[in-house]
Amino acid sequence: MKKVRIFVLVFMLFVSLPLTAYAKCPVKKEVDYVALGDSLAAGVTPYNQIGEGYPDYFVKRLKQSQYTVDYDNFAAPGADSTHLTGVLNNDLAQSNIEESEFITINIGANDLLPLLDLEKQEYPSEREVASVLAQLNQNINHVFTKIDELNPDTDVYMMGYYNPFPYQPEELQPQLDVLLDSLNQVIQSATAAYGHTYVPTEDVIERKYESFLPNPSNIHLSEEGYEAIAREFWKKLDKSKN
Repeated sequence: MKKVRIFVLVFMLFVSLPLTAYAKCPVKKEVDYVALGDSLAAGVTPYNQIGEGYPDYFVKRLKQSQYTVDYDNFAAPGADSTHLTGVLNNDLAQSNIEESEFITINIGANDLLPLLDLEKQEYPSEREVASVLAQLNQNINHVFTKIDELNPDTDVYMMGYYNPFPYQPEELQPQLDVLLDSLNQVIQSATAAYGHTYVPTEDVIERKYESFLPNPSNIHLSEEGYEAIAREFWKKLDKSKN
């Protein structure tokens, strides 16, 4: 009888312990991630091939941090903000956004780029820039409104742009800086207005132009450059979870 009582006592002690006491590895977190944007999110390389963009490296960081990731990328080379508003009318995109925990977006550069002719050193007038930025602001607001309607609980991370023309003559840089700052101000202000997270990239890319933008005649990043941007997104995400 004494052996029976000891067995019963040990059994009761075993079943009363929390299951987490027996876990030998961390439990993975399952997340749905949607990427929206232009050629930078689509993974266009400095030599106009399709490779891995910053969302792909962001996924790798999530997986390294014990996330199981369901990843969908709706980015397209050449996409501008009007194109993105159309993407959000797509049933598949809407379905994935509804289920998402994270969304990353970069959009707006292709709204402004058609106004530039760097070979002729021709720049748009203030009126032209103001008109384009006003439309960009309207489209970004539409995008955020639509996302919030589809999924008010998802975390949205919106990228600011880097200088894509660091190899242009020094005397042209002040005008290019004005355009870049104006573009990023519109993006950052709209992002803040909707309570989402702005991810600046200008400073991090500026540190290693030769490595990150290896083709002076192309605005797209190297693999190392896309990894650097993914790290900036990860820093914002990691900080929000602490």
